[in-house]
Amino acid sequence: MTLTKPTRDLYAAYVDRMQKIADIKYSAAVLEWDQETYLPPKGATARSRQLASLSEIAHEWLTAPGLGDLLQELHGRGDLEEDQHRNIELSLEDYNKGKKFSPAFIRRLSETSSRSFHSWLRARAANSFLLFKDDLQEMVTLKKEEAELAGYEQHPYNALLDNFEKDCTTSLLDQVFSTVRAPLKELLDRIADRPGVDDSFLRGNFPRGLQWDFGLDVIRQLGFDFEAGRQDLSEHPFTTSFNARDVRITTRIDENNFSHMTWSCIHETGHALYEQGLPPEYYGLPLGEFTSLGIHESQSRLWENNVGRSLAWWKPVYPRLQAIFPKRLEAVTVEQFYKAINKVTPSLIRTEADEVSYHFHIMIRYELEKQLIEASLSVADIPGCWKENYAAWLGVDVPDDKNGCLQDVHWSHGSFGYFPTYSLGSFYAAQFFASAVYQDVSIGQALRGGNTAPLLAWLRTHIHRHGRRYPSEQLCQIATGKSLDIRFFLDYLLDKYVIIYDL
Repeated sequence: MTLTKPTRDLYAAYVDRMQKIADIKYSAAVLEWDQETYLPPKGATARSRQLASLSEIAHEWLTAPGLGDLLQELHGRGDLEEDQHRNIELSLEDYNKGKKFSPAFIRRLSETSSRSFHSWLRARAANSFLLFKDDLQEMVTLKKEEAELAGYEQHPYNALLDNFEKDCTTSLLDQVFSTVRAPLKELLDRIADRPGVDDSFLRGNFPRGLQWDFGLDVIRQLGFDFEAGRQDLSEHPFTTSFNARDVRITTRIDENNFSHMTWSCIHETGHALYEQGLPPEYYGLPLGEFTSLGIHESQSRLWENNVGRSLAWWKPVYPRLQAIFPKRLEAVTVEQFYKAINKVTPSLIRTEADEVSYHFHIMIRYELEKQLIEASLSVADIPGCWKENYAAWLGVDVPDDKNGCLQDVHWSHGSFGYFPTYSLGSFYAAQFFASAVYQDVSIGQALRGGNTAPLLAWLRTHIHRHGRRYPSEQLCQIATGKSLDIRFFLDYLLDKYVIIYDL
């Protein structure tokens, strides 16, 4: 289709405006990345103001009447190309959603997020929830207000879920979690009756520098482009992107536990590979953005678990690891190592949880968030409720706040509705991985040789290149031939743990 000059000029004006808005947003993202990596403590107050100003300006531009008129004009034209029409359609959706919030509200949200992040850091360092409580209370109040401004059906939490997973609802999640809860609990109980797996060799002296170098090695092998990104250290591992050619990941290192850094590196690399695979020509436009947090988490969980905890991938990689840490691993076979990194035991920390018990961590957070937003749980009661749920669901005692309700950064950022996407991501990941291996037999063969390039190519083709073109369920249908089917995930777990624990 050939665009008329008026349409071509209007679309060029739209692209220019959207890319300038993206420039502001990504400038704020750089400051947020710096805040979590290198910002000196005394810079926190000024940084909160800077981020709030940029967020307010970006929102004002995104909701300006002139942009709305431009989008409406373009949406009504019949000579747009398919990609152009989809960009306009999605931008108009974002515009109408953004209009529900005033610039002043966006500023308050940003200021509260920055302030609560730093109080969360102080609270973790002091192991005291009380130091975080007041800022978290303000954040919860703002998120309730956000839900009312956004509008919702049935439950206010649905408005917050929609920020991360479009059209996701509490009804859907209740159904999903009720479907997996019993099979996961049954598998946990069956494993608990079997002899334990020895993973003691994963704890001990793993020097910081050697861990860091190995992590960089793994990240490079998985396909991360270091000319389009970097890795740093942070209190809580995360990934952020300023464009497809500048993607930042972070990790954390514990010299006494090899697992902390390795799987956070692989997990965040999964996020980063998705960001680096988005179409750079659509910078600032919806087709250059990721589909949803559920799909984003599918990429991190796929690399972390389906690849990073597989025997096939470790067989060619493990000798290199043994050479780096001979005192710890030279007497440990790759089969023993494989069993250790997949050991199932209920634990305190979500990011260190095994694949079976992990989803109970998510379900606990999901229930707490729902209760906070519907006002059936007070912020002051979080530590006690957290302990009760961990005892009831996982049978573990929570000794303190740092290992309990202060372990995640998400609430300080106001990311209520994010946690369920971790489970959805795991479910999507199992289906994507099974479909990739089925559709292209070379993928499995390559993984057994330590080569992940064919798998990454499949993900680039079936997931990354589409940007936000399709909602999650439609993307899953296109990539795998069917909508999300949790049986892929349950079958994957059973196939793995029947062998590891001789069930």
